[in-house]
Amino acid sequence: MRNHTRASQERSQGYNRRQFITTALAGAGVLMARPPMTSGANPPAKKGRATDIVTLGNTGIKTTRLALGTGYNGGGRTSAQARLGVEAFNKLLRHSLDQGIALVDAADLYGIHLYVQRALADVKRENYTLSTKIWPRKEFWNSPSGGAKEEVNRFRKELKADVLEICLIHCMTNSDWPQTYKRIRDELSEMKDQGAVKAVGVSCHDYGALKVASEHPWVDVIYARINNAGASMDGTPAEISAVLKQARANGKVVVGMKIFGAGKLVQPAQKDASLKYVFDNDLVDAITIGMTKPEEVKDTIQRMNRALNRSA
Repeated sequence: MRNHTRASQERSQGYNRRQFITTALAGAGVLMARPPMTSGANPPAKKGRATDIVTLGNTGIKTTRLALGTGYNGGGRTSAQARLGVEAFNKLLRHSLDQGIALVDAADLYGIHLYVQRALADVKRENYTLSTKIWPRKEFWNSPSGGAKEEVNRFRKELKADVLEICLIHCMTNSDWPQTYKRIRDELSEMKDQGAVKAVGVSCHDYGALKVASEHPWVDVIYARINNAGASMDGTPAEISAVLKQARANGKVVVGMKIFGAGKLVQPAQKDASLKYVFDNDLVDAITIGMTKPEEVKDTIQRMNRALNRSA
């Protein structure tokens, strides 16, 4: 009987979290720790939670600080999350929603769109936010159109979503990306004007690309690799942090990725130090973590909450 009561309580808690997201999103349209950059021994504590609904910069998009990343060890239209299979991925994503996560971070590269669509088939659209990415280069698995209309329309069909809140050009590796991918930028802007996309930008895997993105007027959103240890990053923590601060000052939304160093920062103390560094220094609007198990979701939320609310 006690187990039955406990299960009922857990279901009720999950329901309450979903109701909170529905209300908050309504109308939005949907390695070792290095010393922190902050001056002073104890910077002021943040107050908030991983699953708080926040507004992403000037985009008007309202979603959670924490995103479920779906591209861990991803490439060639597969990822660790896709390799879970339909049933396990469905359980992972639905558990994430029950825990309060509203932002789903996807990409064509990960082969995850249909998995996401199936998992969210009976979830109200206002309860989640979609972010995805266009892979612009020809690969054995990809024949790009050279623009964005064909890709965005395909993504919308795969995800059964009229609107993509965020759509990025994926994996910029040099500072010439605005010229190289001008047609993609122009077509994304057109899709944005038509309301098919709410915000556009790039994910960066190069310091020069990141620096340009931080200043370029076309960019609404930047996905950037950041942690305190310099693991799987495009420069030192100090170098990248300075650019991210400038990007946010320029009105860009920054979503931090590789917070745990693409799986290199696995010890609890390493994870805590990285989260502390990122939030103490106000480097991001949100972060995406490639979790693969429900217990990882719970652990990440707890660690992020502690980082946001630690004692000053």
